[in-house]
Amino acid sequence: MLNSVAVIVVPNFSIFEFGTAFEVFGIDRSARGTGVPAFDFRVCTPEPGDIRLKSGLSLHVDLGLEAAADADLVIMAPYGHDEDVPESVLDALRAAHDRGAWVMSICSGAFALARAGLLDGRRCTTHWHYSQVLASRYPAALVDENVLYVQDGRIISSAGTAAGIDACLHLVRVELGANVAASIARDMVVPPHRDGGQAQFIDRPIPACGSQPMEELLQWMVRNLEHEHTVNELAARVHMSPRTFARRFRSETGATPAAWLNSQRVLRAQELLESTELNIDEIARESGFGHSVLLRHHFGKVLDTSPQSYRRAFRGHLEPAV
Repeated sequence: MLNSVAVIVVPNFSIFEFGTAFEVFGIDRSARGTGVPAFDFRVCTPEPGDIRLKSGLSLHVDLGLEAAADADLVIMAPYGHDEDVPESVLDALRAAHDRGAWVMSICSGAFALARAGLLDGRRCTTHWHYSQVLASRYPAALVDENVLYVQDGRIISSAGTAAGIDACLHLVRVELGANVAASIARDMVVPPHRDGGQAQFIDRPIPACGSQPMEELLQWMVRNLEHEHTVNELAARVHMSPRTFARRFRSETGATPAAWLNSQRVLRAQELLESTELNIDEIARESGFGHSVLLRHHFGKVLDTSPQSYRRAFRGHLEPAV
């Protein structure tokens, strides 16, 4: 059962992400008759006392890391990916995992889990700003920047800010059931489960390429998304053989020409869903997919949500589906 929760904080931790864990586990809702238990919520730190926050405020913490020694869930609060954490924190995280407790990171807290070796060979995530750093610094971790949270065994990692709520509610749902999770979500005025993943929030500009002709080609492709482009045609525009072009394109962008085009078409569709009143068929044509069925397929494949759900989230209303 999930009865006790310990949040580990270190200097420079982020108050909002800490607050997401407190909102789910730190408020006693047991008297409201909704079946939500009163969690034993603890905040602990390597050196008790006044802990300075990233915002410049400070929080007085009375408990040392011994408070995490028997907790059912140990949460690592985010603290900034460029800063080390004391070895005692890593030992506390390892000990929690070794005794079978749940271990969770919110946002950059994943770096502490990675330093402790808990993410080796595991799927994990963090805020998309930090995902490439986490992947390069800890190559044994299987970083997925497209999701809001990941559960791998009894380790849960989440993306930034509000994704901490998603991760906490997921664990409540796993341990205590959907009704309890929904009751907490209603009390917080948030959805008990959000569609899609972190991918829909990531800003993906056209990458800077090693050569001006290739960069100009990418920009031309974006201006002509409504057309089909064969490898032979694209290679001819930059005066390369098709084989050389395909190799260079993948090395510069990390994708095949077809996959890169589809990702740019999805980006264009996102922009149109956010900023226009076009219906789904019109957006499919404008973004280069041609048909709404292709738009829905690729949109779901890349962003793990539907165009209608995306528009509802980013426009505040849903246009009639066609």
